[in-house]
Amino acid sequence: MKLVFPGGDHAPIVLGNATVTIGRDPGCTIVLDKDGIAPRHCEIVGAEDGASLRALDATLPTVLNGRQVTASTPIKDGDLIVIGRVGCSVVGESKVAAQPAAPVRDEATRVRTALPKFVLRGVSGPTLGKTFAVTNGAVIGRQSDCEISIPANEISRQHVRIKVTADGVMVEDLGSANGTFIGNQRINQPTLLKPGEELRLDTIRFQLIAPGMDARQQSAAARPEVAVPPAAAKGGNGALWALVAVVVVAVVAALALRHFGVI
Repeated sequence: MKLVFPGGDHAPIVLGNATVTIGRDPGCTIVLDKDGIAPRHCEIVGAEDGASLRALDATLPTVLNGRQVTASTPIKDGDLIVIGRVGCSVVGESKVAAQPAAPVRDEATRVRTALPKFVLRGVSGPTLGKTFAVTNGAVIGRQSDCEISIPANEISRQHVRIKVTADGVMVEDLGSANGTFIGNQRINQPTLLKPGEELRLDTIRFQLIAPGMDARQQSAAARPEVAVPPAAAKGGNGALWALVAVVVVAVVAALALRHFGVI
């Protein structure tokens, strides 16, 4: 098998029985000095009976056929791998020999489509510091077969489904026990999550990031929080404090008038 980079990010490389490391570090077998790639991002371990892909850095995404790689996963001819924002494909030797030109163009289209437009960055709990590629129709939940699996008791087995749109990610709660929130607002129907905004599954929080956006753009895109007036926050006590203020002003005014001999 060969690892082919249709975007021209690296020359094709044969996957034999050795271990192929991929990352920004000059000591890696495949050096990809690009944003979104860790010094030692992932590795492909070759063996007689096949090869497997393993992520080496959980803070940046490694995606196989649209699913985040969290453990050693077998790869085969035709698989699509996304490393940060670089796409590549696994191509069998026989396919390369029989069709030298057409498959490369074809694979280029498929791989570029697979590149994640958005990523979710964990900002609390077991996801803190980890990054998850957002793929269309992915399910986030506690089950191991979810596209984004989060082994936390606060999260339902299948908590939410996310769909990629031009402006962000549509979030649909799947009847979770503890609820789904965008910012501090619980959602009960599919709701758009914009870059810079926060997605919360009970106590597990993520921020939606659009690669290429700087911190100021992400902050500007975030949905502003609605300020709660002090009186509303205190409920019925707001009227009581207003009455006390009126009484205090009246007493002070009466003392002033008596001082000047008006009363």
